[in-house]
Amino acid sequence: MKMLKDLTLRLWLVAGLLIPALPAAAQVDNGQALLEALDVRAFDAKGQAIDAIINSGDARARDWLAALLDGRLQRSKADRRFVLVVSTDGRHWPVLDALSNDSLGTLGRRELNRISINNRLRNQLRNALAQLDLHGDDAALRRASAERLLGGVDDGLVPTLTALLAQESDRQTRHRLNQALAIHRLEQGDITAVETLTGDLHNEVRIALNRAAAGEGELAEAAGRALADIEQNLRLNRAAETLYFGLSLGSVLVLAAIGLAITFGVMGVINMAHGELIMLGAYSTWMLQQLLPGQPGLALLLAIPTGFLVAALTGIAIERGVIRHLKGKPLETLLATFGVSLILQQLVRTLVSPLNRTVVTPEWMSGSLVVNDALSLTLNRLYVLGFALLVFVALMWVMKGTRLGLEVRAVTQNRSMARAMGIRATRVDMLTFGLGSGVAGLAGVALSQLTNVGPNLGQNYIIDSFMVVVFGGVGNLWGTLVAGLSLGVLNQILEPWAGAVLAKIMVLVFIILFIQKRPRGLFPQKGRAAEG
Repeated sequence: MKMLKDLTLRLWLVAGLLIPALPAAAQVDNGQALLEALDVRAFDAKGQAIDAIINSGDARARDWLAALLDGRLQRSKADRRFVLVVSTDGRHWPVLDALSNDSLGTLGRRELNRISINNRLRNQLRNALAQLDLHGDDAALRRASAERLLGGVDDGLVPTLTALLAQESDRQTRHRLNQALAIHRLEQGDITAVETLTGDLHNEVRIALNRAAAGEGELAEAAGRALADIEQNLRLNRAAETLYFGLSLGSVLVLAAIGLAITFGVMGVINMAHGELIMLGAYSTWMLQQLLPGQPGLALLLAIPTGFLVAALTGIAIERGVIRHLKGKPLETLLATFGVSLILQQLVRTLVSPLNRTVVTPEWMSGSLVVNDALSLTLNRLYVLGFALLVFVALMWVMKGTRLGLEVRAVTQNRSMARAMGIRATRVDMLTFGLGSGVAGLAGVALSQLTNVGPNLGQNYIIDSFMVVVFGGVGNLWGTLVAGLSLGVLNQILEPWAGAVLAKIMVLVFIILFIQKRPRGLFPQKGRAAEG
């Protein structure tokens, strides 16, 4: 009897020691079994295995499903271990143990077997990942997951999504879930879903309504009316997008032309090297990014004063070395500045490279501002538009609120009288040319965020700059602003149906006809500039 009690006690002690270890062992065994069920030939069986993983509640389920969708869930040929491939670059890939997440070093691609899937399983996996992500705490992840479900909801998902919708706090996620459920109801023939989807601009909504409108009966008629309403909204959004791109293009033209308008108005000089001053501002941005690697935002902010100073000092050197010796000789000045532009281009090709350079856009300027499903505004163009307006305001303050501005206006209107009043016109010419050149450098800084930087960058904008100056009125800042924005919008409207080249020609013809009626531009300058 005593021996029986001792044996029973020992059995209980052994059981007590084993029981705490059972959950971990069961988890490993359960994970292995879940993955083993995926490594079969039949795709139907794989679909059942995916459902089993979803319902298992295993913390590793999402990683497994994401790796299976991406082709990164594979199996070692040597020991039949399931692994997650970290990267597929090169011949040998770093891998992790799928069960423990421990690093296993690298394996060659021929040492692994991929778990194959078909398109039906890919859709199932996308829906599964969306369901798992919808339970997470990250609102952005839940929004993206809800969007992936649009057009992919089946009867089995409806109760789950309905429950999630009831407890979802994020407004955008709720909107996406409502869309997904309404599309599903529409596919089932529920006419009330049309009312929910009316006015919605998402592409999946339009696809679902188009399918419904292709049928017959009351549902098709309601879907057709909803599509007509959506099409009207799309036209309005396309018009808004065209206006935005036109204004952003116009802001670039304003930046490129406003410095030219100042120098042309004061000195009557046609500066053919103005485009190369824009180029120098752009290269200043690129150079600072080379000096400050990994900090594109700081480099861009420093490029604003740097680009201004580099272009301004270059402009002053051109004015002191070339232009002041050719006063009163417009043709000679034009040819001389054209020669300077060729010299600057070749200098950049020799010292830097004839190839275009890419300027990195800071993270805070990347991406888009999403207004709705059919309209998004790229942030880099939005910043350039705002920057152009700030430069314009600053220049207006210089011209209206400083002594230099007063002297510039005096020399512009009547050089002889200004000299008689004690104003040193030659000094004003130098400072004005430096100011206009510096603004051209700022235009180059802005352009570096929209296009590649190269030796020919400025040549793409010099003709347009002259058109803006002539159209707006020589030496008038308000005229330059209105003309630049107007020509940008006009060009953007014409380009889609006329083509880029023909649109430019049409704009040029329009300006030629315009100056026949108003030779002094939209805002004619008073004084000597008007008389010349």
